[in-house]
Amino acid sequence: MISTIKDTVTLNNGVEMPIFGLGVWRSKSGEETENAVKWAIEAGYIHIDTASLYKNEESVGKGIRGSVKARSEIFVTTKLWNTDQGYDSTFKALETSLEKLQMDYVDLYLIHWPKGKISIETWRAMEKIFQQGKAKAIGVSNFMINQLDEFLPQCEIVPAVNQVEYHPYLTLVDLVTYCKENDIQLEAWSPIMQGEVMNVPLLKEIGEKYNKTPAQVTLRWDLQQSIITIPKSIKQHRIVENSHIFDFELSEEEMGQISNLNRNHRFGPDPLNFDF
Repeated sequence: MISTIKDTVTLNNGVEMPIFGLGVWRSKSGEETENAVKWAIEAGYIHIDTASLYKNEESVGKGIRGSVKARSEIFVTTKLWNTDQGYDSTFKALETSLEKLQMDYVDLYLIHWPKGKISIETWRAMEKIFQQGKAKAIGVSNFMINQLDEFLPQCEIVPAVNQVEYHPYLTLVDLVTYCKENDIQLEAWSPIMQGEVMNVPLLKEIGEKYNKTPAQVTLRWDLQQSIITIPKSIKQHRIVENSHIFDFELSEEEMGQISNLNRNHRFGPDPLNFDF
């Protein structure tokens, strides 16, 4: 049973990655992000997820440095944006991210979106970055099965993580199975459907049973599937509330009921049809 905020999953290279963390997508650079990071760490979080696209890496770094924890105690993810894909540009992009974060390494570095053949060049650079120790683990984000089918045969190092949109309306059953079979850890972004889980009657009903919010129920559903989850919030009470999911356990029946909410509905872009 996942029982504490410090619980981890073991990635395919042996790295221990916290199963729960804070996402900072759309958190404004400056105090908003710095405070969110500090509050999260005060609440016990040890995992922060950012990206170069978010324009808040510098604030994430400041938040961590201003927190009660040492850098070595926090698992930090950042991501390579599409315009930086390619062999040489990947190294430059990571150096820029590390400079903004004021860190010597990141714990996880991800290709933010698949970009066909150029992502293979990018991955060769990512493999070198991993070998240099500037990223403790490397992975991908928003890769679907057909993209992984093209990508994996070209890899010397299998991606440790695939971070995708995942929630009760988008359960990606085939992708979950595929990633398990290939020893790739699945990670959920937008796990609470940009707040829409609060309006789902089933989640409200289950939450009332445990005295939990629909968001807490949904995050617990992620954890019990061993799916890493990184809810975003900039409000201190919500950051704390999101973390209070380690004192109850959903039944198998409830897990199935939540999974059956699937509508194959996305709140974000479709990885098979995007133009950025």
